[in-house]
Amino acid sequence: VDGIGDRPESADMTDISRLVPLDRIGSAGLDYVVEAKPEELEKLAARLLIPDVLRLHCAFHLRRVEAGVIEAEGLIEAEVVQVCVVSSEAFAQDVSEAFSLQFVPAGTEAPDDDLEAPDQIPYDTTALDLCEAAAEQHALPLAPHPRTPRLA
Repeated sequence: VDGIGDRPESADMTDISRLVPLDRIGSAGLDYVVEAKPEELEKLAARLLIPDVLRLHCAFHLRRVEAGVIEAEGLIEAEVVQVCVVSSEAFAQDVSEAFSLQFVPAGTEAPDDDLEAPDQIPYDTTALDLCEAAAEQHALPLAPHPRTPRLA
């Protein structure tokens, strides 16, 4: 596939953010869903360097755990098109994965040496960008060397 490894200018995700103000997260937490629009799916595919993202649904439950730290648990579901590393054939693949992460004030991230600790996403505003978090969570379960199911 031409262009693998070259991230196009359109891969910038800042224009498809979902900013959720921190003050919306009350004592009971906040449930929030990111459902990507077609133009957002196209930009996400470019960012991930894959042919297509056909669907992206990410459900979050946000809750405050300590000063400035917001815990997010949820489920990401997507349908993507990847290219088989053996046959160069494009194939669709469903992704469904539960996740747990923390939003932390920028500059307070813990070292990455604890593999059991939840992923941390820094923020430096009065809002969390849940689209960015969804994009990061979507990238994690993708196979680095995808194979079409008929060759797996």
